[in-house]
Amino acid sequence: MAKVGIIMGSESDLPIMQEAIDILKDFEIETEVDIVSAHRTPEKMMDYGNQAHLRGLKAIIAGAGGAAHLPGMIAAVSPLPVIGVPVKSTNSIDGWDSVLSILQMPGGVPVATVALNGAKNAGILAAQIVGTSDPSVLDKVAQYKKGLKNKVINSSKKLNL
Repeated sequence: MAKVGIIMGSESDLPIMQEAIDILKDFEIETEVDIVSAHRTPEKMMDYGNQAHLRGLKAIIAGAGGAAHLPGMIAAVSPLPVIGVPVKSTNSIDGWDSVLSILQMPGGVPVATVALNGAKNAGILAAQIVGTSDPSVLDKVAQYKKGLKNKVINSSKKLNL
């Protein structure tokens, strides 16, 4: 059963959202991936948000560019944590429109927002959420962070030759 849903507003978002898919695969977390447009398929979006927790999902990563309403609308109808990924799209104002659309949510409808095109961090955050109730995932996240630490230490040692 999938534990993390990854949705995006259009197929053009997939190259960015692939980073979330890949990191969750590294953590051996099953995902479901779909294109769900807030503006072009609002009924599908509402069904997705209303039903996600019934399918056993623990978190939803939603990526969108431009007006970027998808993460907020999913957060409005789902009881699950939603992680928004602002995507710099071709019609974007340097990505700021996407960032602000996802970041500036009204009280009561939170969306955890990562950096512009930051799908990898969204995947890591989703893994941390899943890890709160799955010790094997928590251990994989801890090992990943230890690997980051070791990479910096090794880089530092190379500078001091």
